[in-house]
Amino acid sequence: MDTYDVIVVGGGPAGEVVAEGAVRSGLSAVVVEAEAVGGECSYRACVPSKALLRPGAARAAARSVEGTRQAVTAALDPARVLARRDRFTGRGDDTGQADWLEGAGIALVRGHGRLAGERRVDVTRADGTVRALRARRAVVLCTGTEATLPPVEGLDRIGVWTSREATTADAVPERLVVIGGGVVACEMATAWRSLGSRVTVLVRGQALLGGWEPCAGEEVARGLSDLGVSIRFGVSAVRVARDADTRTVSVSTDDGTVLDCDEVLAAVGRRPRTADLGLASVGLPAGDWLPVDDTCRVTAAEGEWLYAVGDVNHRASLTHMAKYQARACAAAIAERAAGRPAVTGGHQPWSAEADRVAVPQAVFTRPEVASVGLTERAAREAGLTVRTVEYRIDDVAGAALHADDYRGLAKLVVDEARGLVVGCTLTGPMASELIHTATVAIVGEVPLERLWHAVPAFPTVSEVWLRLLEAYGR
Repeated sequence: MDTYDVIVVGGGPAGEVVAEGAVRSGLSAVVVEAEAVGGECSYRACVPSKALLRPGAARAAARSVEGTRQAVTAALDPARVLARRDRFTGRGDDTGQADWLEGAGIALVRGHGRLAGERRVDVTRADGTVRALRARRAVVLCTGTEATLPPVEGLDRIGVWTSREATTADAVPERLVVIGGGVVACEMATAWRSLGSRVTVLVRGQALLGGWEPCAGEEVARGLSDLGVSIRFGVSAVRVARDADTRTVSVSTDDGTVLDCDEVLAAVGRRPRTADLGLASVGLPAGDWLPVDDTCRVTAAEGEWLYAVGDVNHRASLTHMAKYQARACAAAIAERAAGRPAVTGGHQPWSAEADRVAVPQAVFTRPEVASVGLTERAAREAGLTVRTVEYRIDDVAGAALHADDYRGLAKLVVDEARGLVVGCTLTGPMASELIHTATVAIVGEVPLERLWHAVPAFPTVSEVWLRLLEAYGR
């Protein structure tokens, strides 16, 4: 049995960061990975999706300014866009990331890892043999999530796309039906429409991006419609079938219509990869999320040895938050290994407390939308004394200079009792870049009267912050 201080099950961004943090603290670490080092984000999610989305956004940006609009007349070249995506993902070749682990002093064991009791992990390798590992200090589960399929008759028999297929496909489908109205649905509808596919989105509810401020979903819906995407609200797929000869898929909906397409993307949610993780060996139910405290210690497990980082703990299912949690988790393990209690709170390096109050997220549609903190509804439900302020970003001089047809909205949610920003939503070009200012304001609990002294440069889009403060002061 091989022994390490820390065993990390899952070699995605969270697992890599935990292992690196442990090694930097003087502990030994091993990463167990069943697929590719780098995880879903590197090969089948964040990286390839943004590589697919960026060319369309760049073309739109060039065409948004008089003088360059006339120079950009051709459509995107799908073959070159897909080839550029493949350069970023290496088509799943993880050699570079595996070499990085070695260079960082982190051991790698390839195979499927399962808990085999306290501080023990058995790894089943490709040839069926099992390698036993033991942890002196901690086992960290970073196994992430997988896509779920909606209850649509025949969906499991047509070769349905999930986020994996949607980000790695080698050809542009002539017609694509997207089931869902969340981030994956909106981004992939944008990407494949930009590459020439005729896209129809079926949304069970009446809005996109449920859980966001309503303005975000409204702006994304407008942008998709402007691109030529057909959005059908209040409509669900009930049955699908693929013709064996033509390969055409027919999608029957609950309003009695039938859509013909070449591919169907199901983007309705995700579940934790914990069904085959050996949780029963330590008294935990298989297939469930793994609730954790702010150090990412699994609260249902006895002792201070089992941790869960990233999507699998269901706190904030975003790569950047997984890496944030991983840094805190590694620090907590090192602190406890040194015999100290790793008390949370007070912005300690081992306390991932920000993912309860300030989770930045961006959707790379056209327009982009981004948010951090609480929505107005969530703030009111939390009992805060809420005041909101909105400002059209397109009224800022820098925005007008950035794009002739700039359109965007900024909304702040303010806790009046404390005079603090607790939420922010932005729509429009560069929203993903602008949101970090709001993240700093929320995490730093910067009083509004102090924000007045953070002067944005002229003429930049960031001047929207000055306009928001002016609007708030009126």
